[in-house]
Amino acid sequence: MTTLTLLREGSPLADPATQRRILSEGPHRPFAQSLAESGLWPLRAAGIRVLQVNVGKVCNQTCCHCHVDAGPERREVMSRETMQLCLDALAQADIPVLDVTGGAPEMNPHFRWLVAQARAQDRHVIDRCNLTILLAPGYDDLPTFLAQHRVEVVASLPCYLPANTDKQRGDGVFEKSVTALRRLNDVGYGQPESELMLTLVYNPAGPSLPPSQDGLEDAYHRELAARYGVLFNRLHTITNMPISRFLDDLIRAGRYDDYMRTLVAAYNPAAAAGVMCRTTLSVGWDGRLYDCDFNQMLELGLARGLPAHIRDFHGGSLGSRHIVTGQHCYGCTAGTGSGCQGAIVP
Repeated sequence: MTTLTLLREGSPLADPATQRRILSEGPHRPFAQSLAESGLWPLRAAGIRVLQVNVGKVCNQTCCHCHVDAGPERREVMSRETMQLCLDALAQADIPVLDVTGGAPEMNPHFRWLVAQARAQDRHVIDRCNLTILLAPGYDDLPTFLAQHRVEVVASLPCYLPANTDKQRGDGVFEKSVTALRRLNDVGYGQPESELMLTLVYNPAGPSLPPSQDGLEDAYHRELAARYGVLFNRLHTITNMPISRFLDDLIRAGRYDDYMRTLVAAYNPAAAAGVMCRTTLSVGWDGRLYDCDFNQMLELGLARGLPAHIRDFHGGSLGSRHIVTGQHCYGCTAGTGSGCQGAIVP
């Protein structure tokens, strides 16, 4: 009996090794072949502009599309010692951006310390926030803290309509998200003439590519302002990656092959040339190094011979490294491209 059949019949969410096997066994054109035909093989880093640090998988939500498989029951949390190693790497290689993610990164007990230390180094800090955490007991002063430290807030809001957002993120999440956005607006985020950046993130509800980022951003600005009085600076569109919970949903619905065909058919060499892994280094909650957050969730470490842990960080070798790729990389290179900074090409 095949792995796909077992998953369709109700086995638990696939572990990283099983996910890698599912992705590698498909009949679709190898991603490495697409890169080679585009003159991009082997894909290499072009420096490190962003250190993206996953500070843990603990979250106050359990979203159906979450590639981290985060939730309230998770216990993986980055230690302050590992955070200090990340700060040392920022200084050693003069990396300008610290991108803090999770889980709900704010639930790490050392989150505020990390932010303060990075800002003391004059780094641009991004907090990837699920919004509802800003309403939770003990976290309701976070908007003020983030504003005081001039942290960019990147917040997931799958739709400007309640039903679509709640379908992905849970009942009542949209209403809480709007309340949180208003609190961010109240301390200056998204306001005209303010330097406090508020970025929203859209991902499709199902197995399809995102629409035009510019067009959707206009709709978000118009609808959120008219319906709820909410302001923000920009919108990022992100393609759902065929890994973790979303992969599980695709397989159970019998739509995995169709979705992969969609991604492969939409492969865009221009998007492949600009993928985020070329300027980003990802750090897991335990300090292990990866080319991107998605490789991290598949437990695809860096290429052989490179430092495997942040304690062994070496900016020179890591900044020009050979990037490890797989079939899931079609998710970042389809259409206008996708990554943690949104669409790659106009």
